[in-house]
Amino acid sequence: MNDIPDSLLAADESAPVTVYNENSGSPMLIVADHAGNTLPRALGLLGVPQTEYERHIAWDIGIAAVCRLLADVLDATLVQQNYSRLVIDCNRVPGSETSIPEISELIQVPGNIGLSEGREAARVREIFRPYHDRIETELDRRRQAGRPAALVAMHSFTPVFKGVARPWHTGVLYNRDPRFAHTLMALLKREDGLVVGDNEPYSVTDALDYTIPVHGERRGLHHVAIEIRHDLIAEDNGKRAWGALLGRLLPQAYQDLVTAEALRPA
Repeated sequence: MNDIPDSLLAADESAPVTVYNENSGSPMLIVADHAGNTLPRALGLLGVPQTEYERHIAWDIGIAAVCRLLADVLDATLVQQNYSRLVIDCNRVPGSETSIPEISELIQVPGNIGLSEGREAARVREIFRPYHDRIETELDRRRQAGRPAALVAMHSFTPVFKGVARPWHTGVLYNRDPRFAHTLMALLKREDGLVVGDNEPYSVTDALDYTIPVHGERRGLHHVAIEIRHDLIAEDNGKRAWGALLGRLLPQAYQDLVTAEALRPA
């Protein structure tokens, strides 16, 4: 299975990254690290049953559609990654243990075991790097134009993980800078019936995340990571509802944040 050329994607295969609404007016840049479950032909199924590619181990179920709806509501640019996280996880530091997982949850991934440096490098070069380069390009373009930018990283999570039910409908995640997250969280908690996780079911760390630390924290941008429980966005009605909800609350949170900063004594 690992006897493949060091190049990975054929010319006629899906691009690793899709940009939607490129010339938007919103300061917010929406990114989706795990939007797709596509596989390069050269890798086959990585030794994993086809049915597993519809599960969360392969992608963030429902998040691509929510992101596109949200981009429309906000007039925001969306940058999404299209290949399965079983090929390479675009929210992990390349070379780390979880970048190209040999086991995901309880599922072994035979096609990821014993990879040569060349085959690992091909996944970084042809999938990981084009996605993050595109995010960098968009943020550089805004900086050069003197436009404000805020990073919104979108994910979904499983209702049950390793037999443990998760009560949250959504989680708001952060690391060193909680300002945007706390402002959005306060608004979400005012919504009737929503159970909101504060750095739950995950938190952002340097060890387990790439997108927020690199593109948000290092640039000093306002940023937030949002998780939505994927059973809530599996159907069209749920996708539309969450797109509308976040489309209403994200601009309010951002404006509250900017206003509070403007009023802060110099």
